[in-house]
Amino acid sequence: QVQLVESGGGLVQAGGSLRLSCAASGLTLRWFAMAWFRQAPGKEREFVAAMSRSGGSTNYADSVKGRFTISRVNAKNTVYLQMNSLKPEDTAVYYCAAAELSGVRDGIHEYDYWGQGTQVTVSS
Repeated sequence: QVQLVESGGGLVQAGGSLRLSCAASGLTLRWFAMAWFRQAPGKEREFVAAMSRSGGSTNYADSVKGRFTISRVNAKNTVYLQMNSLKPEDTAVYYCAAAELSGVRDGIHEYDYWGQGTQVTVSS
């Protein structure tokens, strides 16, 4: 049974940093493209960042470029999202997702497995 478990969310002031983790079980992470999405209240879930199986390719939403960094340690079956210079508009539930596909994938419907989400709240 595949499970993705996010952690690391919380309350932070604007300008601060958080690092989210996504621990995967029931799958071999090196075969999966990974991504982070987020959903703010009243809004649709949106793409944040994605990384290819090997970690050699990444893609970011324009709104987070230069502030967020996605990384992965396949040996630990874990994916990370380092978030710096946080803004109130980054407030959302952040979800980790996995797709047994090659390349970098930013389409929500391309992902087969999802975590339960972790809340990130940025105060002004």
